[in-house]
This record gives sequence, C-alpha cells and structure tokens, in this order.
Amino acid sequence: MKHKVLIMRCDDYDPARIAGIVRKGMEELGVKPHGKTLLKPNCVIAEPLLFPHAATRKELLEGVIMAMKEKGDAIEELAVGERSGISIPNRFCFSRSGYEDVIARHGVKPYHFDETRDVPVRLKGDHRLRDSISVPKPVADCDFFVNLPKLKAHPWTRVTASLKNLIGIQDDRYRLVDHNSLLEHKIADLQEVVTPGLIVVDSIEAGQKMMLTPTPFKIGAIVIGTNSCAVDTVCCHMIHVDPRDVVHLRYASERGFGPMNLDEIDVAGDFPIEEVRTKSEGFELFMEHIEDYFNGKGNITCKVGTFPETHSSDYYWGGCPGALQESIHIFKMYFPDVLQRIQKVRYVVGKVEGPLNLAPDEKVIFAGDCTSWEGEIDGEHVKIESSYKTASQVDLKRMPSTDMIVRILSPLFQCFFNSKRYIHAKGCPLSVAAHVNYMSSLGKIKNVNFDTRTIMPVSIAYLQMRAHRFYNRSFG
Repeated sequence: MKHKVLIMRCDDYDPARIAGIVRKGMEELGVKPHGKTLLKPNCVIAEPLLFPHAATRKELLEGVIMAMKEKGDAIEELAVGERSGISIPNRFCFSRSGYEDVIARHGVKPYHFDETRDVPVRLKGDHRLRDSISVPKPVADCDFFVNLPKLKAHPWTRVTASLKNLIGIQDDRYRLVDHNSLLEHKIADLQEVVTPGLIVVDSIEAGQKMMLTPTPFKIGAIVIGTNSCAVDTVCCHMIHVDPRDVVHLRYASERGFGPMNLDEIDVAGDFPIEEVRTKSEGFELFMEHIEDYFNGKGNITCKVGTFPETHSSDYYWGGCPGALQESIHIFKMYFPDVLQRIQKVRYVVGKVEGPLNLAPDEKVIFAGDCTSWEGEIDGEHVKIESSYKTASQVDLKRMPSTDMIVRILSPLFQCFFNSKRYIHAKGCPLSVAAHVNYMSSLGKIKNVNFDTRTIMPVSIAYLQMRAHRFYNRSFG
C-alpha cells in the first residue's frame, strides 16, 4: 500500500484557511490525534526584523492547532515543543516568532526543550551510530507526534523538511553530537526515536539557500502526509531536487523508514506536482565549498584540507565549513558588506599541508578538532594537532558546556588573551555561535550578540530558561 502525500493550494498565511486544509487532509489520510499530542515546528531562529523567514510561520502553527482541536476528541494534552538553534533560549524564539501568543490564546502547553529533562531512547537499527539518543521527556512520552517543518534549502544537507526537523527535538547538550560529517547518519538515527502521526509542511513560502537566513520563495502550498520519507521525497521533487542527492533521505529510506521513489507514493491533493514544479523554477539551493564561496570575494579566504571520516574525506558537509557560511550570512543581516568590512582572516580547516602564504596583516583561525597543520608563521614554528574523536570515542557524559554565556565569553576570552595572529578554535563541530564570536574578534567587526535590539530580551529569556531548567531537572 502506497503512502499518500497531499499537496494542497494555500496562497496566504490565513489560520482559518490553513485549519480547513489540514482538517480536510486529516480526514483523507484517516488521521486521529490522541493522548499526549505534541506539535513540533521548525523554530531554529526567529526575529521578525533580522530572521523573518527561518521558522515555520505562526499562522500555520495556529491553523494546525485549530484543526487538532476540531478533530482530536481523544487528545489528553495538546502541546508545542521545540529547541531553537545557535544556543539562543527557546523562550526568545517562541516570543519573537509569535508562537507564545498563539499558544496562550489556544490554551496549549509549551515545552521548551532546553528546559525539560532528557531521557535516553534505545536504538536498534543495524546501521545506527549509537545505541541510544537522549531526547526531551515530552518527546519520549508523547502518543501522537505532529511534525511541522518549513521547506528550506540547507547549506549542509541540501534540503531540510520533515526528516531533518527532528534535529530540534534535542537540547544543545546532545544536538551538536555527531553534527559533523556524521550529520546525515544522525538524522536517519533520529527517525527511530519518534514516528510522526501527521506531517504538515510549511511551503506556502519556502526558504532558499541558507537555513538561518533564507531568501523567501513563494510556492503557495501545504504538504500533508504521515511518512517522513514520502513527504520529503515529494518536497524534493517540488523544488527540482533529486531525492537521491539528499543523503539523509537516502539513508532513512535504506533503513526502511519509507520510500524515496515517486512511483511508490500516492501524490494527491488539489495542486498537481508538475504545476508546483513550474511555479518553483529558479528555486535556489546552496551547497558550495567554502574555498569557492569566499576566496576572491572579500577579506576571508579559506584553506580546506582532508577530513578523517572515509565517507567524506574530501569535504566536511555538516561541520565547520557550513557553520562558517551560516555565521557570515548572519553578519550579512547586519552588515551587507561584511566581506569587505571585516579585516583579513584566513580560515583553515581539516588536515592541511604546505605553506599558508599569509598576507602581513592576515589573521588565521584553525577551526575545529580535526584540523592540523605544521609550518612557519612570523618566523615561529607552529604545530596544530588534531584531537578528532570518532563517534565511538565521544563520551556523552563528558560533553563541553553548551551554555549561551559560556559560548559567547569563551571564544572572546581566548581571542583577548591571545597575543599571536593565529588561534586554534576547538569543537566538533565548531558551532555557528562560536564562529560568530571568533570571526568578530579576529576580523575586528561588531559582535552581533550585543546588538541593542536583541540583547535585553535574549538575556531575560536566558535567565528564565536557567531558572526553569533548574526546577524541571531538579524537581520535575
């Protein structure tokens, strides 16, 4: 029996209209929410002035909540849960995205996954990276999981939709584990943790190029289904992507989580896929090596070597290079001319050999645990050694702090007390947030973490998060 995926027309973000579409889709798919029902949008970052297109829109969330209430007479608890990205407290993103108002207006329970207790979930798949994955207790306890991704291009995985949205079911303590060249494997692992009862993809306005700072592209569709592989396969075809090129989709399908061939899927709804493809002509993806993207375009140049995992020895999709691209695009939201404004920085990643041939005023960042290099800088013999650990060598009980304040201050202190013009920034991967701080310090450009428009609300949300986390994890 084929999995059914519906492509439904929806030209605007009207909650009542969205509710009607979702309700009709639930009826056609035979979906009946029940018990503890948890809605998980993509709210990786949300700030209407600076990051207006990264998150699942509040109107879609509200429409789905309305449909759940109408069709879910067996629901015991209706909740919305998420963990935003780059160390920002989830409360801030819920507030700035408008989720907070929607949740309060409909009497829905919010779960901030950076505050809840985590529990291990055992994995049994033959190709699993680990024997267990830690996830927030509300995820492990839910009876009916509703996945609400936003369809976007992604600079590390090509496409993010239903499958990759599960990265957000983890707090930062575990979120960055295996978030390197093993990212695609981890996404496949997460599919074993929770099975969606319903998937509703926000593709009314999809996101091009980047995932934190996407360029909007109007498609005017909502995609509804119950199988993540089937839904993501349809989404790929909608934006002219071969599903076989989306590695985590291929891995998930090979592990038996669903199909990735369109002829194995019953594509229905009122918006024919060929018409969608005509409308999405020109949709821009973004998977470009950093040495091609940056070199010759400004004051950042990159030297990329080889990497330790055999499946991705030529390039590190999922790790530090992509995080550099995301961080610079964040800077671009504040300073469009950042590549010219920033002082000269050489970015070195991977196992690199040979002279760097630095300009006299050029700083160097050796990025990430796997980076190694040996040579002369300013007449000094410099040896950068790799400290890379394989997945089996990483001790989940001894993870470095992911606290927002630590992530801001640690790179800044390291740079402040560094008297040389090179620095080795450790991490696997070095996060987007860390890149922002290192590039700000080395490149002598204003640190966007201290922007006056966001510093106070982020700080308040951080203090609230710390208080709630202490209570929930001590007494909850």
